[in-house]
Amino acid sequence: MDHYDSQQTNDYMQPEEDWDRDLLLDPAWEKQQRKTFTAWCNSHLRKAGTQIENIEEDFRDGLKLMLLLEVISGERLAKPERGKMRVHKISNVNKALDFIASKGVKLVSIGAEEIVDGNVKMTLGMIWTIILRFAIQDISVEETSAKEGLLLWCQRKTAPYKNVNIQNFHISWKDGLGFCALIHRHRPELIDYGKLRKDDPLTNLNTAFDVAEKYLDIPKMLDAEDIVGTARPDEKAIMTYVSSFYHAFSGAQKAETAANRICKVLAVNQENERLMEDYEKLASDLLEWIRRTIPWLENRVPENTMHAMQQKLEDFRDYRRLHKPPKVQEKCQLEINFNTLQTKLRLSNRPAFMPSEGRMVSDINNAWGCLEQAEKGYEEWLLNEIRRLERLDHLAEKFRQKASIHEAWTDGKEAMLRQKDYETATLSEIKALLKKHEAFESDLAAHQDRVEQIAAIAQELNELDYYDSPSVNARCQRICDQWDNLGALTQKRREALERTEKLLETIDQLYLEYAKRAAPFNNWMEGAMEDLQDTFIVHTIEEIQGLTTAHEQFKATLPDADKERLAILGIHNEVSKIVQTYHVNMAGTNPYTTITPQEINGKWDHVRQLVPRRDQALMEEHARQQHNERLRKQFAAQANVIGPWIQTKMEEIGRISIEMHGTLEDQLSHLRQYEKSIVNYKPKIDQLEGDHQLIQEALIFDNKHTNYTMEHIRVGWEQLLTTIARTINEVENQILTRDAKGISQEQMNEFRASFNHFDRDHSGTLGPEEFKACLISLGYDIGNDPQKKTGMMDTDDFRACLISMGYNMGEAEFARIMSIVDPNRLGVVTFQAFIDFMSRETADTDTADQVMASFKILAGDKNYITVDELRRELPPDQAEYCIARMAPYTGPDAVPGALDYMSFSTALYGESDL
Repeated sequence: MDHYDSQQTNDYMQPEEDWDRDLLLDPAWEKQQRKTFTAWCNSHLRKAGTQIENIEEDFRDGLKLMLLLEVISGERLAKPERGKMRVHKISNVNKALDFIASKGVKLVSIGAEEIVDGNVKMTLGMIWTIILRFAIQDISVEETSAKEGLLLWCQRKTAPYKNVNIQNFHISWKDGLGFCALIHRHRPELIDYGKLRKDDPLTNLNTAFDVAEKYLDIPKMLDAEDIVGTARPDEKAIMTYVSSFYHAFSGAQKAETAANRICKVLAVNQENERLMEDYEKLASDLLEWIRRTIPWLENRVPENTMHAMQQKLEDFRDYRRLHKPPKVQEKCQLEINFNTLQTKLRLSNRPAFMPSEGRMVSDINNAWGCLEQAEKGYEEWLLNEIRRLERLDHLAEKFRQKASIHEAWTDGKEAMLRQKDYETATLSEIKALLKKHEAFESDLAAHQDRVEQIAAIAQELNELDYYDSPSVNARCQRICDQWDNLGALTQKRREALERTEKLLETIDQLYLEYAKRAAPFNNWMEGAMEDLQDTFIVHTIEEIQGLTTAHEQFKATLPDADKERLAILGIHNEVSKIVQTYHVNMAGTNPYTTITPQEINGKWDHVRQLVPRRDQALMEEHARQQHNERLRKQFAAQANVIGPWIQTKMEEIGRISIEMHGTLEDQLSHLRQYEKSIVNYKPKIDQLEGDHQLIQEALIFDNKHTNYTMEHIRVGWEQLLTTIARTINEVENQILTRDAKGISQEQMNEFRASFNHFDRDHSGTLGPEEFKACLISLGYDIGNDPQKKTGMMDTDDFRACLISMGYNMGEAEFARIMSIVDPNRLGVVTFQAFIDFMSRETADTDTADQVMASFKILAGDKNYITVDELRRELPPDQAEYCIARMAPYTGPDAVPGALDYMSFSTALYGESDL
C-alpha cells in the first residue's frame, strides 16, 4: 500500500485546505457536487436495488456506504452492524473507510464521526475520494493516468471538432459542445452535431445529458442551468460526469477491438477450413474415381465374340485418351492445393493439416500406382484374349465343317446296315452284299481319323473355354454315339452276311474291283474337298508360304488322280460293255458300292473348282502377309535409322561439350543449331508413331527386322532433348562465369585443355590412372590410392593438382581453398567447381583497395569525400546510393558533411558491415 500512499495521493488528491477553501469561496460548487455525487452513487447503488436521496444523511449509518463500495469494487466487505446506536454506525463507517484505505488511498482529516454526524464537507470529500480511486485512477492514456489521462482522452476524442477546446474540467465544458462532441465521436447517429450552436449552451448541455441518460445508461448528474449559471463549474463534478462517458465508450471500443481481432482470426480459420474441405473433397472424389475404375480394369470376364472383345479394347483406348487425362490434372492440382494449404497454416502459426485417414498425398499416389498397374494388366489381358478368341473362332469353324461332312457321310448308314435284303437275295446278290459290306467297312475305317479329329477339336475348344462348348460337346457326343452304333451295326451285318456267304458263292469280281478302287478314291476326293475348304489363320509370310507349298504339292498329284479316276471309270465301262455284249440281266446297280461314276465325276469336278478358289484365298492371304511384312520393314527401316541417329546425336553432343572449337559463343551457337536440327527431326518421330499405329491396328505383335521398339525410340528421343537442353545450359553458365569473372577466352580454353589432355577415352571424366598420370606429369608424387570414376576430384587429388599448377599449399591455404570449392564438405571437387575456382583466381576483378584509390581520386586526394563531389562525379542513382550508405567521416581533418569512403569500400567486399 506504500505505492498508493506516496504517489497516487499526489496524483489525484487535493490538500484538505484546498477542499475547505473551494467550498467557502463558492457555495454553488457544493450544490453541483451534491447533485453529481448523488447521481454517481445511485448509478451504482441501483445495481443493488437501492438509492440515496440525501447524500449526507443516507450514508450516516454506513450501510449504504458499505454497499456502494461492494458494488463498485466487486469485493465483499466485513459484515456490517445492524444496530441503530451511534457506536454501530461509527463501526460500519470505519469498516468502509478501512476498505478505502486498503486500496492505497490516504484519507486526510476524514473520520467516521464526521460522516455519522452528517458533515456535508467530509461526506462529499469521502465520496470524491471514492470516485477518484474507483472511477478515475485507472484511466490511462499514453503513459498518463487519472486526471491527466482523462483530460488527454477528452482532448484526443474532441480534436476533430474545431469549435471544441478542452483544456480543463470546468469552463471548457460550459457551452456543452464538449459533451456533445464525445457522444458524436463514438455514436454519431445519436446527435446531429452540425445543428448545434456554441451560443446556445443550455440546448447543447440538455441534449448531451438527455442522450447520455437515454442511450448510454449515464444518469443525469448535473442540470444545464447549474453549469451555465456558474462562472466556473465545479471541477470534481465535471470530472465525475466525464469519467462516466469515458467508461461507457472505452468499454465499447475494447469490445469492438476484440471483435475485430476475433473476426480476423476466424476469417483465417474459415479460409483454411475451406481449403481443407476442398482438399478433402478433391481427394475423396479422386480416390472414389480410382476405386470405381480399378475394379473395371481388374474385370477379367471374357466376352464370347471377337467383336465384343474389340469393343472392350476400344473402350480402354477411350479411357486412356478421354477419361484419364483430366484425372491426372486433378491429381496434380490436389498436390498443389495441399502444399499451398500447409504454407498458409505455417504462416498463420496454425498446426499442419493432416488429411483424413486414407486421404494423404501418399495414399493417393499409392492408389494411383495400383490404378496404373491394373491398366497394364488389363491391356495385356485384352490382347491375349483377342488372340484366344481368334484361335477359338478358327477351331469352331473347323469343327463345324468336319462335323457337317461326317454327318453328311453317316446320313442313312444306320438304315442301310439294318436292311434284311440278303434274306431274299440270290447267290450273286449275297456275294455282292458281302463285298459291298467289305467296301463299307473300308470306308468306315477311312472315316475313323475324321471322327478322332472332331473329338480332338471339341476337346481343345473345351480347354480354351469356348463359350458355345455345350452345343459343341452335344454334337460331338451325338457323332461319337452314332459312330459306336455304326460299328456295332456293321459288325452285326457282317456276321449275317458271312453266315449267308456259305450258301452264295458267285460274286461279280468286276463290281468288286470297281468298288474297292472307287471307295478310296472317293474318300481321297472327299478329303481333298475338305482340305480345300478348310479355313486357315497365319501370322507370318513363312506360314502362308508353307501352306502355298503344300497346296502346290497337292496340285502336282492331280494328274495321277485323274488317271485313277479314268481307270475306275474304265472298270465301270467294262461292266457296261460286258452287259451289252452278253446281254446280262442287271437287276440293279453295283451291289458292292453306292458310289456311281456320276458321283465320282461330280466330286472330281467339284475338286477342280475348289482348286482355283484355294489358289485365290492363298494369294489374298499372301498379299495380306506381304502387306504386314512391308509394315514391319517400313517401321524397322525408320527405327533402325532413328535409333542410331539418336545415339549418334547423343555422342556428338557429348563431344561438343568437351571439345574446344572456337569461343563459348561459337559452341553455344553450334549447340543451338544442333538443337534446331534435332527439333526439325520431330516429324520423322511422328511418322514412326503413325507406322507403329498401323502395326498395332494390323495386330502385328513381333518384328524380326529391328531390335528397336517404339518405347525405346520415345525414351531415347526424350533423353536427347533433355541432354541438348542441359548442355546448352552448361555452356551458358560458362559464359556467365567468364563474363562475371572477367577472364579471357584463352584462359577458359586453357582450363578445358588441361582437363581434356588426359581424357583420352573422351568420356568427359578422368579415370583413376588418367588422373594419376596427370598429377605425376606435373611433378607431384601420387600414391596408389584407388580412384572412383566419378568425374570429380577428392580432397587429396585437388591438393596435388593445385600444387602441380604452382599454388603454395600450406594447411591454412588449402583449407581456405577447400572451403570455396567444397562448401558442403563432401570431400570431392567437381569439374565445375574447379573451373569456378580457377576463374576466381585468375580473373581480373576489382578489390577494395582499388575502389578506395578511385574514391580518393574523386575526393581530390582527401581522406573523405563530400556529397557535392559524389553528385558531381557519379550518375545520380549511384551517387544517392553512396550517400545513403556512407558513414560520416570522423578523422581529425573532417569537415561538416564529410563522408567515410574507406569503410564503405571495405564493406562492399564483405570485409566490414555497410
